[in-house]
Amino acid sequence: MAFETKEQVLEKILSQKKPLCPHCGKEMTLWEVPPFSFSDGLGWGEPYLFVCFNNDCPPYLKGWDDIMDNYAHKASVRCMCYPSTKQFEYMPVFSQIGGTGQIIDDQVLAEQEILKEKIKKGFSILAGAYVSKDSVTVVRLLLDATEPQRVRLKAAEMIGDIGELEAIEPIRSARFGNEIVQKKVDESVKKIHERYFTRECPFCAEIIKKRAKVCKHCGKDVAGK
Repeated sequence: MAFETKEQVLEKILSQKKPLCPHCGKEMTLWEVPPFSFSDGLGWGEPYLFVCFNNDCPPYLKGWDDIMDNYAHKASVRCMCYPSTKQFEYMPVFSQIGGTGQIIDDQVLAEQEILKEKIKKGFSILAGAYVSKDSVTVVRLLLDATEPQRVRLKAAEMIGDIGELEAIEPIRSARFGNEIVQKKVDESVKKIHERYFTRECPFCAEIIKKRAKVCKHCGKDVAGK
């Protein structure tokens, strides 16, 4: 199953035509889901949704009275739609501005364009580094926390293909703050060891030959360990 980052999901959604609210006919607004869920607590299912923020939309106008009459709460609903589908549902709001903080506005879109350019530039650098077997550049991008996750993930994969033993030391003890990147780094370190028939000493963690019986660094017996 292919993994998509939030950036990839957003890029795909931005290429789609925004749906129209089935209740008022207004164009719906792209909305980033908050870090908490509602209702059954199972989550939103998508990182982005389309939401109708038209304050004259019938379900929104009628919802205030319906929820107050039935549940004695001051709240209403807004129509929402899952991207790439025609599945429309309702989400609760508790004020007129409720949820507006997650609207993907022009500033967010501009930031997305900047991110796309950074990813494009990072991939271009990685492509050149791969051709020239420049593992130093690949490691630099991998360790740079300001690089987009997609670039770091690609660098983590690439270092396993072109990295020499010297590439292991700076990345094996680093923590990348992303489980997928971390897993790919661990896989690449293992791949480099396999290519050079090496392993880590179980006592001092220095790199030794896979078939070594005594660690040349700490002098411990590593046969069968």
